[in-house]
Amino acid sequence: MRTHSLRTLGKDHAGPQSRRMSSPRFEAARILGDRLRSRRVELGLSQYEVANLSQVDVANYGKVERGTGNPTLLTLLQLAVTLETEPGALLEGLADTALLPERTRPFSVSDFVRERNARLDREAAAD
Repeated sequence: MRTHSLRTLGKDHAGPQSRRMSSPRFEAARILGDRLRSRRVELGLSQYEVANLSQVDVANYGKVERGTGNPTLLTLLQLAVTLETEPGALLEGLADTALLPERTRPFSVSDFVRERNARLDREAAAD
């Protein structure tokens, strides 16, 4: 008779790499995963059912829900259709740079113009 659940067994034997991989890639990925999970549960579906209906590998879908996967646009569209929601509803508000990893935060046009103008002002003051 088994005395451990699969979840317990996974934790008992998980090495540092699996613990690292189980945490969300970044905050936006965690939020997306939460939205997918919430909608799936609202519809009364399992991860397997959503993955199967979406034609997405169940392991990959699980990673997306946990915030550790990086879904393609096609995958997001397939999931949105299956979950009867708009892709925009899944992604709304996730472009906030505070939700992105520090090392990959892009510069917006406004940031670029502000930095460029500050540099030009410094150069003009030095002349």
